[in-house]
Amino acid sequence: MLKRIFLALFIVAVIACKANPRVEAVVDSTHNLQPDAKQSLIASELVKIIETANFKKVKIDDSISSVIFDRYIKQLDEGHNYLLAPDVAEFEKYRNTMDDDLRKGDLSTLFRIFNVFQKRYEERLSYSLSQVGNKFDFTKNETYSYNREKLPWFKSQKEADEEWTKRVKYDLLNLRLSGSEEVKNVENLTKRYQNLLSQAKKLNNQDAFQIMMDAFTESIDPHTNYFNPENAQRFNEDMARTFEGIGASLQLENEVVKIAGVIPGGPAFKSKKLNVNDKIIAVAQGADGEFVDVRGWRLDNTVQKIKGPRGTTVRLKIIPAGQELSAQPKIVTLVREKVVLEDQSAKKKIKTVTSGGKTYKIGVIEVPAFYMDFKAYQSGDPNYKSTTRDVRLIIDSLKRQQVDGIVMDLRANGGGSLMEAIELTGLFIKTGPVVQVRYPNRTEVDDDDDPSISWTGPLGVMVDRFSASASEIFAAAIQDYNRGVIMGTQTYGKGTVQSAIDLSRVITTLDEFLNKMKGSDKEEASATQLPKFGQINLTMAKFYRINGSSTQHKGVIPDIQFPMIFPANKYGESAEPSALPFDAIKPSKYTPVANLSAVRTELVKQHEQRMKASSEYKFLLEDIDLFKKREAESTITLNEAQLKKERDEQEARNLVRDNQRRALRGLPPLKKGEVKPKEENDFIQDESLKTMADFIKLNQAGQFTVVY
Repeated sequence: MLKRIFLALFIVAVIACKANPRVEAVVDSTHNLQPDAKQSLIASELVKIIETANFKKVKIDDSISSVIFDRYIKQLDEGHNYLLAPDVAEFEKYRNTMDDDLRKGDLSTLFRIFNVFQKRYEERLSYSLSQVGNKFDFTKNETYSYNREKLPWFKSQKEADEEWTKRVKYDLLNLRLSGSEEVKNVENLTKRYQNLLSQAKKLNNQDAFQIMMDAFTESIDPHTNYFNPENAQRFNEDMARTFEGIGASLQLENEVVKIAGVIPGGPAFKSKKLNVNDKIIAVAQGADGEFVDVRGWRLDNTVQKIKGPRGTTVRLKIIPAGQELSAQPKIVTLVREKVVLEDQSAKKKIKTVTSGGKTYKIGVIEVPAFYMDFKAYQSGDPNYKSTTRDVRLIIDSLKRQQVDGIVMDLRANGGGSLMEAIELTGLFIKTGPVVQVRYPNRTEVDDDDDPSISWTGPLGVMVDRFSASASEIFAAAIQDYNRGVIMGTQTYGKGTVQSAIDLSRVITTLDEFLNKMKGSDKEEASATQLPKFGQINLTMAKFYRINGSSTQHKGVIPDIQFPMIFPANKYGESAEPSALPFDAIKPSKYTPVANLSAVRTELVKQHEQRMKASSEYKFLLEDIDLFKKREAESTITLNEAQLKKERDEQEARNLVRDNQRRALRGLPPLKKGEVKPKEENDFIQDESLKTMADFIKLNQAGQFTVVY
């Protein structure tokens, strides 16, 4: 009885908070959003979880409130395109109160700010629509600031109108330069703005709440993240590389969902009844469920209708590609299955490299992420999907094809499962520590305890600035064991460990209360039965290399280094103000499998000799300089003749550069206007493979010995 009274009082308190908000969230707008009781409960619980369990042990106080405030405003309007200076000035009174509001679960301040932003966003689009049909003078010498991040907020509606008139003019100018007729340009731009306005009006309080919680959690550290139920599902499917549904990717175009792609092996693919650009206008569940018209729906709502448990049936009303919406639809019946995303899984290719008159076969294994189907693994499925299982099979295939070496390409691999990083390392070493994990009160060493080795030959690992987390664990372990050579640029520098916490396991109070409700409240309880709360990926620990050094901030420094295209002060952990610092701990006990000191010196020497004579390397340096120049630009001319001249000159430079690169590869030059064929041109990988050929030669010459 006491527990029931407590539950009732708890829910009443949450609902009272919602009923009597500290700030009026509603503004003078046609589209206001407000928090619900569930979101209020989540917000207050997140404060408790972060204060007690986050690795930083941060107290949510006024100083954190100020950080949350700045981050929230930036996430809403980083480019200073929508909010007015008076809006931001009004918001200032909330700078030091967000901590108290979040602790109480009072989201009224955050929703008021969001509603003001949403009002300004819709005003800008509505104003743009009113300007599309104007006659613009494209001979005037004026400029448009397309990047206003460092500029002040608009002082008034009038000032915003002036800049957005230029925005409309710029959009029309781009269409003019593409060769389209003026009437068609106005029609296309009108549709674009109308679509953006329509999508803005479909935003719901879950969308707003996600942005708010992002600002909150990422103010603590950049990798503590809350995911609402839909985003949690997407995250977990991405981690598993599997989902249950029909096996088709969807996109929204002009208020209608259409098929963007069909996944090989899925129900849609096997049925041969769905094609790219088919339009879905209605969805029905089961063999005899009623069709629900989904035209005008949000994309995620339609996706939820189509996805579902394996073995269940879904029926779709389809307008075939190329036909008008008024055409007679066809009905396609599909049985949902477990779909494996093979195109987002590890894959291989074999490259040949000639060096010193000898040709070497090198297997390249591209690993896009460290994925694992935790649900299948925990249920005992012997065929669960994982990075290590996929790579092991690929290595077996490469050995049958008698490759001389293997390169693991981890570029743009943002990480994933810590367990997979450990097990993948185990494919290349016998046994031993792989990574150290330091919690607030202890340090654990995670070992590979499987003595089997999948590949004992020469090994290379390619990384770049966007190789992060689990990628850095793997690359660091290979480097510390002297098991292989690391090639590329300094990695991201994410040295923190997150645990995914299903909030429904933490926040049970609301569920229990709803299930205990009787009488007139019972119908409402069933309508909101078992509400889902999403999940938080909480930073629980830091990981360290077995040599004791953290990868936090510093990342992994390759043995063979290439120039960094993306500057460290803008991209990577060191660009995150809330990131944890670099530090070091005591090394683990481990034994390197070889001594590569002299080998690394020789590989660097040969690499640098090639770079001195490499035109491609010169082009890369020029591309980096051009990238930096463009990053610094923020304005563009609205004079048609001048912009056309600049773009023609750029196109001519690009053509010269493309033909120079084609000549290096023995390909015929392209003519002006000729479409460049899709071809593989990966200078970084090509040079890395040449380094691998050098490595293989040194191995064959007995310059070093790997001992397991």
